[in-house]
Amino acid sequence: MTEKIRPAIPEDTADIVAMIHALAEFVRAAAQCTVTENQVAAALFSDAPIVRGHVATVDGEVAAMALWFLNFSTWDGVAGIYIEDLFVRPRFRRRGLARRLLTSLAGECVEKGYTRLSWSVLNWNSDAIALYDGVGAQPQPECIGYRLSGPPLAALAGPG
Repeated sequence: MTEKIRPAIPEDTADIVAMIHALAEFVRAAAQCTVTENQVAAALFSDAPIVRGHVATVDGEVAAMALWFLNFSTWDGVAGIYIEDLFVRPRFRRRGLARRLLTSLAGECVEKGYTRLSWSVLNWNSDAIALYDGVGAQPQPECIGYRLSGPPLAALAGPG
C-alpha cells in the first residue's frame, strides 16, 4: 500500500469538494455548505490562489486533505499557516494520514520561515483533539473564535 502527501493538483478538485461536503455533514452543517467544484478550482488553482491544499493519497486515491492559507503574526512579523479544513475520509482513518498532513504543513512552515501553524477544532471532536494534543499543539483557551457572515455581515457593511 502506497501512501503519499503532496500538494493538491487540479485533478483533485472533485475529491476535495466531496471531502468539504463530507466534513460539513460530519460537523452537522451540511445545509450550510454550498461550495462548488468551480469555486474550489478557482480558489486553489487560479493565477492568484487564495487557498492552498495538500492531499494524502493511498494507492493513488485521494484519502485526505488539508486546505490552508497564510496568515500574518504582527507580533512575530512573519507569516504562518492557518488550516481551514483537515479531513480524512472515514475508510482511511486510523492510518496516521491527518498527522502526516500536519507534519507536512509544519515542514512547510519551517522551510519558509513561518512561525505558526494554527487551526480551530470543534470542542466535541474528541478524536481530533486527541491528535492535536498528541502532536504538542496547545489550545488557546483565552481566545474565542468569532465569525460574521450572511445577513449580519451585510448589515454591518451597510448600504453599498
